[in-house]
Amino acid sequence: MAQLATEHSSAAPPFAARGISVVGVRKSFGVTKALDGCTFNASMGEIHAIFGGNGCGKSTLAKVMSGVLPIDAGQVSILGRTPTSPHEARAAGIANVFQEVLVADECSVLENLFLGSDALFSRSTSYGKKFEAAESLMAELTGQDIDPRTPVGALPLGIKQWITIGRALLSEPKVLILDESSAALDLNSTERLFAKMRQLRDAGSAVIIVTHRMAELIRISDRATVLRDGRDVGVLQKADITEKNLMRLMTGKSQSHAVRDLGPQEKRSGSVVLKTDALQIWPRSHEINLRLHQGEILGVAGLDGQGQSEFVRILAGVDRALQSRPMVANPGGGFSEINHLADAVERGVAYVSGDRKREGIFANLSIFENLLLPMYRRKARGGWLEIVDWRALTGAFDWEIEKLSVRMGERSDKITSLSGGNQQKVLIGRAFALNPNILVLNDPARGIDAGAKSELYGHLKDFAATGKSIVYMSSEIEEFVDFCTRVLVFRNGSVFEEFVGSEIEPDRILAAMFGQTRGAYVPPHPARTAKANSRAAIPEVKPISEQMFSMTSPAFDNGARIPARYAENNKLSPPLAWEHAPKGTKSFALSITDPDIPEKFKFPRAFAHWLIYNIPSSVRSLPEGASPGGVLPTGARELNSDFVTFGIPGFGKGYGGPWPPDAQHRYVFTLYALKTDHLELAESASYGEFVSAVLPVSITTATLIGAYGPAKDPLPSGDDERTPQRERFRSGSESPV
Repeated sequence: MAQLATEHSSAAPPFAARGISVVGVRKSFGVTKALDGCTFNASMGEIHAIFGGNGCGKSTLAKVMSGVLPIDAGQVSILGRTPTSPHEARAAGIANVFQEVLVADECSVLENLFLGSDALFSRSTSYGKKFEAAESLMAELTGQDIDPRTPVGALPLGIKQWITIGRALLSEPKVLILDESSAALDLNSTERLFAKMRQLRDAGSAVIIVTHRMAELIRISDRATVLRDGRDVGVLQKADITEKNLMRLMTGKSQSHAVRDLGPQEKRSGSVVLKTDALQIWPRSHEINLRLHQGEILGVAGLDGQGQSEFVRILAGVDRALQSRPMVANPGGGFSEINHLADAVERGVAYVSGDRKREGIFANLSIFENLLLPMYRRKARGGWLEIVDWRALTGAFDWEIEKLSVRMGERSDKITSLSGGNQQKVLIGRAFALNPNILVLNDPARGIDAGAKSELYGHLKDFAATGKSIVYMSSEIEEFVDFCTRVLVFRNGSVFEEFVGSEIEPDRILAAMFGQTRGAYVPPHPARTAKANSRAAIPEVKPISEQMFSMTSPAFDNGARIPARYAENNKLSPPLAWEHAPKGTKSFALSITDPDIPEKFKFPRAFAHWLIYNIPSSVRSLPEGASPGGVLPTGARELNSDFVTFGIPGFGKGYGGPWPPDAQHRYVFTLYALKTDHLELAESASYGEFVSAVLPVSITTATLIGAYGPAKDPLPSGDDERTPQRERFRSGSESPV
């Protein structure tokens, strides 16, 4: 397995000759060796992932490269310099976004974005220009109109994460280091982040990512370095970045031994332990009538900002609903309301937040205190004297730490001495230690590695097998499969769809998250069945601030297969429609790309099947057969597909339908809402030039994903039409210039 890869094949700025080199670095925190002779190399113009289990040294390595932490031994060279402080790193063109969402809640969005950019007694940019830049950047990153004067403390976690990312992007970095920066982002937001990462890479910058999301790592990375116990244990090239290889290097054993086989979760039919009647989250959201049963694992999903996080917080008593309250079954019969967190705890409901910095850890207390502080009174003896039974607490601590495999030093060490993933394990252990009847988990696996996630799912299944119940909200839809008994998908502050048992599939959940599947959720509440059914027939009325820019096709659902009539040599573009264009949209641009081109073709980007721009802002659909040779909206222009790039005969400007050469591929339809009414592009412009022109003026994007393949027929042949580019495409020997 090669330890070094060649640099990115595209042209790079002058600083590309100087890369990132970390050689034999050691860094200890007391007796804990975070880095133990670690070596890491990255090139400019690539996205390089750092992967490994909790406590393996990933975040420490990121902080060493950022100048945040001094090293004990070894060498660090970033762009020919060795930053010894964040200030020096910033001056060298290094920007970082750490896994903790570092914002000042009391300050505005604008102040947070430009934090550290001004000198003590002077400003580098006027307030007016900063305001305009902040407004434009946040709209581009989030797809929402956010007032830069808004206090950050009032914003959800996902928006706060975007602020920290935006702060880094504003510095126009040569090296961008992202430490678990997608952990607080939903699927749609993560795709926008990936687009920015690719944009930086293609401009010649290096992007270093630390992530536990294996599927994301596999998709986005050009290379990956795997760490174990503070040492580098392997470097994977793009073609070798697979789940099997990553798990083998991370654990030192094959995946079959590393990941516990959970098996499908059986549906439980026990008595109702928690319910909501006519519960309403937002003023215009529909009522929610929920029944959580004994022994059930209920999954909760949704795009960021659709109300699912608020819902689980209401169930745990952290927040209050606009209307009604959740109710928990009493041991002797009947139900009691949950009005606040103390009610929930008293009635056997425990809550774990994924926002550990703000809602989880006590940063100044020890690991022991963080895990067992709520248990002090429960483990007290001596009557009214309430003498803490330290022996009992120590036994509980050792049990939870061993069960969750927390990697730590001394129990008296501060919780902040642990890696983020191990901190999250402590919070989960705290919930288990309370021995609750109901666990409410708000994205609890954020920051936990793949092996630890598998172990967590096993512990939760064992918990449910005893007749206890779980509400499990997650931003990663793969977590629900073979784990949950039911999954509720939220949109607009209410339940949009319900999936049970074998229906729990990522494609179905994803389609529902984007509103593509219309299935009314009828709660098991006979008195309200008629009302719920009548409401389901009425179209949703969303507040203007909550309307989402989205794209659909009458021909296929999001995540479904593209019909054959739009594929191979049929040369017929599918019908498309979109709605809720953001304020300020002056035109649209559309791309259809295939991100699954086999590695053997050495093609440095997605394969473009259709590129169209200057679509008027008044247009909301494209009919079937609009391209090639069909009727396009007035003023719209098309570019060549990559079939032309490779010299495949029979293709020219406009739509070149899916025609994968090997297996089933994804086809990503991306509609860009632009803040300009006209783009100037040469007729021969490539996909890279298209993206370079579109991204700077994009407000937001809408995405539709289809699947197709393998192709029924081979690509067109004919010796008289062979070109050097086409030969490279066939042989996979080289990518086009």
